[in-house]
Amino acid sequence: MSNRDTNIRKAIELFFFAYRDFTGEADTILDEYGFGRAHHRAIYFIGRSPRIAVHELLAILKITKQSLGRVLGQLITEGYVRQEIDEKDGRRRLLTLTKFGASLERLLTERQSQRIEKAYALSGKGADRSFLKVLEHMIDDLGSIHPEIRD
Repeated sequence: MSNRDTNIRKAIELFFFAYRDFTGEADTILDEYGFGRAHHRAIYFIGRSPRIAVHELLAILKITKQSLGRVLGQLITEGYVRQEIDEKDGRRRLLTLTKFGASLERLLTERQSQRIEKAYALSGKGADRSFLKVLEHMIDDLGSIHPEIRD
C-alpha cells in the first residue's frame, strides 16, 4: 500500500471516529428527550434559519417528505418547533424553534462547538480554514447548500 493510500485510509478512519465522538454527546442528550439525529439536524437548521420553509429544510437534509414529516410532527407536538403558514404564499409552511427548541439547539450546538474549538486550538494557526476547505471539497454539490452555510 502506498503512502498516499495509507494516509487516505487514516483519514477515513479518523473521520469515522471524529464523527462518532462529535455526535456521541449530542446523541446522549437527544436520547433524554426521546429524539435522534434526524431531530437534531432539523432543530439545528431551523435554528440556523428561522422561518425556513419545509421544502428548503427538505433540500438541506436530503430526506424524504415522509421522514421529515415524522420528525417535524414529533417536534411540533412536543413544543420544540412552531409551524405557520406563509402570509404571502399560503402553500408554504414556515418553521421556527420555540423557546424550548431554541434552548435545546443552544445546548447541543454549544457542546459540539466546544469540541471543534478545542480541536482548532490544538491544531495550530490556519487549521480552521484548512479544515473547512477539506469539508467543502467533500460535499458533492456545495451549490445546493443554504447560502448562509456556504459563505
